[in-house]
Amino acid sequence: MPKGYVILTEAINDPDGMAAYGKAAGLSIAESGASILAVDPNPQLLEGDWHGSQTVVLEFESVEAARTWYESAAYEKAKPLRQAAAETNAVIVSGFEMPSVSE
Repeated sequence: MPKGYVILTEAINDPDGMAAYGKAAGLSIAESGASILAVDPNPQLLEGDWHGSQTVVLEFESVEAARTWYESAAYEKAKPLRQAAAETNAVIVSGFEMPSVSE
């Protein structure tokens, strides 16, 4: 089963509010067993347009685990803090499993 990833792009308007969100979200992420793969306040744009000034990538055991975290009671408490402090885009994507190559 492929991993699930949550990617958030954040245009932060209230750094103190985002710090409060980080504490609240961090607890829910730890409880879910997810890993924080990246928190980049200065993503390097290669092509096109990118939203926000910070990008966050979370890794979950599956897409279902990512959705369960996003809809969890613990994250439901943190989410309004983020929504008040930043304009955010968020997606869940499925990891890619390379097919085996036989000779």
